[in-house]
Amino acid sequence: MKHHKYLIVGGGMTADSAVHGIRKIDQNGAIAMICEEIHLPYDRPPLTKSLWKDTPYESIWRNPHGLNVAMHLGKKVVALDPSKKTATDDAGNVYTYEKLLLATGGVVRRFPDSSKSIIYFRTADDYRKLRELSEHGSDFVVIGGGFIGSEIAAALAMNNKRVTMIFPENGIGARVYPQPLVEFINSYYREKGVTVLTSESVKSVRTAGAKTIVTTGSGTEIPADGVVAGLGILPNTELATQSGLAVDNGIVVDEQLRTSNADIYAAGDVANFHSAILEKRMRVEHEDNANVMGEMAGRNMAGQSDVYRHQPFFYSDLFELGYEAVGELDASLDIVEDWKEPFRKGVIYYLRDGRVRGVLLWNTWGQVAAATQLIAEKAMHSQATLEGRITD
Repeated sequence: MKHHKYLIVGGGMTADSAVHGIRKIDQNGAIAMICEEIHLPYDRPPLTKSLWKDTPYESIWRNPHGLNVAMHLGKKVVALDPSKKTATDDAGNVYTYEKLLLATGGVVRRFPDSSKSIIYFRTADDYRKLRELSEHGSDFVVIGGGFIGSEIAAALAMNNKRVTMIFPENGIGARVYPQPLVEFINSYYREKGVTVLTSESVKSVRTAGAKTIVTTGSGTEIPADGVVAGLGILPNTELATQSGLAVDNGIVVDEQLRTSNADIYAAGDVANFHSAILEKRMRVEHEDNANVMGEMAGRNMAGQSDVYRHQPFFYSDLFELGYEAVGELDASLDIVEDWKEPFRKGVIYYLRDGRVRGVLLWNTWGQVAAATQLIAEKAMHSQATLEGRITD
């Protein structure tokens, strides 16, 4: 039985940030990190972005800075006992703790009868596998038109691969972007050589020799050298549920990131927190939230009482286009579009009952703080009051 003052379940960006948070307050307390992956913590965004633009693979690793952490890689915690303050991994090792962080992230959504030939893109190993396929193959199918799907399709196309996108919505990012922008992105991807199959499902994926055959709902068969699926994630709440913690679309945390057990914290993709700005509970599956929330959880585990008031932002790259965004981006909200150059540069505002709930900064940079402040003001707005409000 190994005892550590701080035990972190998970080995991603949130877990790494928590270690740094702990060490800012407590330089000596024993820390252990238990991680299912066999890799040390690394940055995820480059897996769909910069690594496809000649950035070296080695650049993804996060520097441990000699923070003296016991790393248990390739291990999965399968049981927690909050009353005894123990965690047990799949090799039967038992760890005791004073403070525990659940940074368990998410579990990828999969097709029910999942083919082994589909890469459910999420990890560094997924990137390596797809990169290897791309070095030999030329035809790829990307299932999903959301965040991961749109980035991977762009990355492959920029590396001169023939790409077919398949998804049930009427366009790329249809749940997030206003319809005119969705239609523009569809045509923009097609101009870049991507075959975009909208309002289409996947009936089956099977292996035929060296090729993988994707059959659509309408019966079209598409041979591919690689198939990638970006279907989103589900919060990995299995341990929390098993140990009796409050769970509701993630692990429920208070303003100091404590779960319903005062000695157990949760942060990152898996944490359901209260947004002070939006006045609602939410989960955010992006880098900024992982880094800021992870570090605060670490500080609070080490004795601080900081309140999580941060409203995370997120960003994406789509060929030469890109954006930063904050708040609620939901295509069903009332939308005000303020274009400097239609579909190339501008700001999109998402409103509910006249109040700004989200801001999409389309090729408009350095304005996340201004957008966040606009949401925080909770003032009444209209097309007239928002035009020209934020520019770079």
